[in-house]
Amino acid sequence: MSNSFFKNYGPFVINKLLNIIKFKNLDVSLNAEVSDIKNLVTSENKDITFFHSKKYESFASKTKASFCLTNKNLAHILPDTCKPIVIDNVLIATAKITKLFYPDAVTDDFDQNVVDINKTQFNKKVKFGKNVLIGKNVEIGKNCLIGHNSIIESNVIVGDDCSIGSNVIIRNTIIKNNIIILDGCVIGKKGFGFFPDKEKNFKYPHIGIVIIEDNCEIGCGATIDRGSLSNTIIGK
Repeated sequence: MSNSFFKNYGPFVINKLLNIIKFKNLDVSLNAEVSDIKNLVTSENKDITFFHSKKYESFASKTKASFCLTNKNLAHILPDTCKPIVIDNVLIATAKITKLFYPDAVTDDFDQNVVDINKTQFNKKVKFGKNVLIGKNVEIGKNCLIGHNSIIESNVIVGDDCSIGSNVIIRNTIIKNNIIILDGCVIGKKGFGFFPDKEKNFKYPHIGIVIIEDNCEIGCGATIDRGSLSNTIIGK
């Protein structure tokens, strides 16, 4: 996964990750460096991943990750190059480690950096309605429309020939070319994000983004959440 919008605070030594999940029996140098946490498919050398269900066996057997959070029934499927970290609750451990790498992706408070579009570089480039707000790190292509009361929050790329309706909220999203987004849509917010723990539910980060491919139309009132460790892709 190419993470465009969330800052990775790593790398961390493996010992720091093991302490967070209270794991002590890994036969490896405790100073080994871990660069990132990713899914089984996109992981590379020096990354950590997770494997909690046999339905992902084909991906797990080929993962390039150096470490993998998994359980005792699945650990044997991993390649020799990937060191299993065998724990009881894989998803809770994954959430805790992801939060360490990407603490900014845990919550989705309103964007305090937005300004009126009239005060941005887009005031002459885009045709827009009333009360349109724009955040930081936003790109908008040619021949685009934005309806009344819409908010393009931080970390959004909009391609050419796109129409965004009224009362739309978009963040952490790449919108390609010739896209129609109708009124009332919410795109790029975090999805439902809790894993049950013994004492309380544990909120986990969503570090994926939303990608809307060319020539898509999103209907009125649609909600498209970003993924937890993978991107949400519309149009493929």
